[in-house]
Amino acid sequence: MSQTLPEFDLDGYVPFRFAVVAHQLSRDLAIRYKDRFGISITEWRVLVNIGYSGDVSIRDIERRVSLEKSKVSRAASRLEAAGYLSKCVDESDRRLIKLALTEKGTTLLAEIVPIAQAYQAEVEALLGDKFEMLQELLGTLMDRAR
Repeated sequence: MSQTLPEFDLDGYVPFRFAVVAHQLSRDLAIRYKDRFGISITEWRVLVNIGYSGDVSIRDIERRVSLEKSKVSRAASRLEAAGYLSKCVDESDRRLIKLALTEKGTTLLAEIVPIAQAYQAEVEALLGDKFEMLQELLGTLMDRAR
């Protein structure tokens, strides 16, 4: 006797659809910077968070972008070795490693951000008048996730 599965529309399941779209968007953007600058998707996420989130630690980035601490840490180490960021121990909490862009990292990010902005403009053009609604809905979901 075999058990039958309940009815389920995987293609209509929102978490599945978001995961597929998020992966595709990240991959499409990465194609535009990876060969030219030699950084991975995770390294991009670390760089952009350091550049635009103020004083951040590995733990802050881990929480903000929902990446495992080990992945953030490895990406930060690769970026440090390449001269794009510096690490230092947080004086108020010695368990935290604070990250900061170096001049080389700032230069790199200044070259990559326009590529990301152009990509977002393409997505916005694709969605037309639905783009603002998407931004609002994503804001609601992100607020709930926090």
